[in-house]
Amino acid sequence: MSELLGLRATVIGAGIGGLAVARALALRGAHVKVIEQAPEITEVGAGLQISPNGLCVLRALGLEQALVATGAVQARAVRLFDYRGDEVVALDLMRLEDQRYYFVHRADLIGVLEQGAREAGVEIELGRRVSYVADADNGHAPKLHFDGGQEEHADLIIGADGLHSRVRPVLNGPEEPFFTGQVAWRAVVPNRWGVGPDARVHMGPGRHLVSYPLRGGEYLNIVAAQERRGWAEEGWALRDDPANLRAAFADFCAQVREMLDAVETVFLWGLFRHEVAQAWHGQALALVGDAAHPTLPFMAQGAVMALEDAWVLADALAGADEIAAGLAAYQARRRARAVRVINTATDNAWKYHLKFPPLRFAAHAVMRLGGQVAPEKMMRQFDWLYGYDVTKPGA
Repeated sequence: MSELLGLRATVIGAGIGGLAVARALALRGAHVKVIEQAPEITEVGAGLQISPNGLCVLRALGLEQALVATGAVQARAVRLFDYRGDEVVALDLMRLEDQRYYFVHRADLIGVLEQGAREAGVEIELGRRVSYVADADNGHAPKLHFDGGQEEHADLIIGADGLHSRVRPVLNGPEEPFFTGQVAWRAVVPNRWGVGPDARVHMGPGRHLVSYPLRGGEYLNIVAAQERRGWAEEGWALRDDPANLRAAFADFCAQVREMLDAVETVFLWGLFRHEVAQAWHGQALALVGDAAHPTLPFMAQGAVMALEDAWVLADALAGADEIAAGLAAYQARRRARAVRVINTATDNAWKYHLKFPPLRFAAHAVMRLGGQVAPEKMMRQFDWLYGYDVTKPGA
């Protein structure tokens, strides 16, 4: 494909969204450069989930088999437990016809996307920090300004630079995210218990813990969320004492306590609510992924939404006569869906954290009954999410 032949695009950020959009654009003929402030592309060890709506993008980008080859685990079920260890309901992911759901190590996905970008001809520059950007104006191309005073131009600048994006404020002004009253720990431990290809959610008063296997089942990824008044720093790299994590879940079942006893390194982050950006683009600036729509981790859609963005942005630009029109089409195709996904994730937390025992008992009873009487209906409630394929014409 060469619909974008001659387009010079610069992507800020070599994360999932940045590398995916870089390959998507390059495959359509664009000359793409990725700017990353870190001296190397690395990821702190953590897992993520690639639901079918994200896998279809990787397939369209020609990267599905490369991802599977990393040891990605195909998910079989999502199993919900009471914090005491009693199973509430099991959602059979194998009911999703012609759809596959994977558990992936974040570093493995980044590696696949980086290699895919380079193979498509993308230039990646590391150790360069963008200080600010300027949109196209009066016939002048958009500009990037770097620490140290350098300046560069491009036809299109894409902010894939996450929560603290340099591009988002240019389009939307400053913002003040608010603390949700929740924090989350994340860790990876050896799967010494032989846990199979299921995501397990243990739900307790004001807390829940998700675990699932990674890298062929060799490891377990753990994400544990807790409601609290005090807040933690927003970001992925704040270390915490594993003893704090163990103390927070000390009244959970033996299976959970054993997993947490194996934690040697743990990261803690405060969960902040950001509004979905009102403006995803300017004349020649665009946002993808967390820069446009940070999401809470209660639907496991952060990485997948970035993949969807990447495909749609490249597709919208390829179908437009000029950049500004393509960017407008991109926002029109993406914003309402992102709002729905993010609101669903935000609303999902309370279902896991019911504190009033009679209410929790009643809610779990309803889920058990649904799993027994109408398992197909329980799975189909998320068809709008998992069954959506942005790579299909008209999506």
